[in-house]
Amino acid sequence: MKKIILIMLTAIFATSMLSSCSSQSSATVSTDGSTSMEEVIGILGEAFEEKYGISFTYNPTGSGSGIQAVKEGRCDIGLSSRNLKAEEKADGLTETVLANDGIAVIVNPQNSVSDLDVETIAKIYTGEITNWSQVGGNDAEIVVIGREAGSGTRDGFESITGTEDGCKYRQELTSTGDVITTVSQNPDAIGYASLAAVGDGVKALSVGGVLPSEDTVKDGSYVIQRPFVLVTKNYAALSEAAQKFFDFATSADAAQYISQAGAVPVN
Repeated sequence: MKKIILIMLTAIFATSMLSSCSSQSSATVSTDGSTSMEEVIGILGEAFEEKYGISFTYNPTGSGSGIQAVKEGRCDIGLSSRNLKAEEKADGLTETVLANDGIAVIVNPQNSVSDLDVETIAKIYTGEITNWSQVGGNDAEIVVIGREAGSGTRDGFESITGTEDGCKYRQELTSTGDVITTVSQNPDAIGYASLAAVGDGVKALSVGGVLPSEDTVKDGSYVIQRPFVLVTKNYAALSEAAQKFFDFATSADAAQYISQAGAVPVN
């Protein structure tokens, strides 16, 4: 009789352990939003998966779409490269600033211009300045590149430069990568992109004599910067797996990964 009970208890314990392991391995954290946060979220997601063995997904749809996705329950955590608006907070969403990021003003490496102040950048984007020769460059029409409406990068850039609703874009592109690629292929183009995503294919201008970098974003001397934000519902708890990612991403331990991705951690 004792032997039968022992066998039954062993079977129950094994089933419980199997169920627990299966639940852990099938857990997934889904994120959706800002394309500018790709580098940061990519490296954080990889470190999280390695640490916890929980699957992590990222859907780069843009800040506005990510905010809407978490509101509608289509993802666990939204990603935004701008602060939430008053009406979004009124809808029950809350923001947690993960890091700060410089918005680099970028040109083609062939462009001789290396520095512009905020006022001049604003005049270029609103069409008051239309030729590179007006700012010390070649005699060529300036091709103004930007992001689509709803982009956190666009929102941050336009609010800082005071150009909301006044920009005269030649092209409005749907991702940070598209802006960088377009500017890298056109010697007369100007664009803006997350500092964390800028590579050798484009040249970041100094703004008012200050180059964008982790140090100048941190000390505030580079003025064109914005937050990277995690968006959650304040009326619904995260799943256990999503809470683990949230806690991991906002911990001091995650700062090293955020820095590696080119952003400035707040913790």
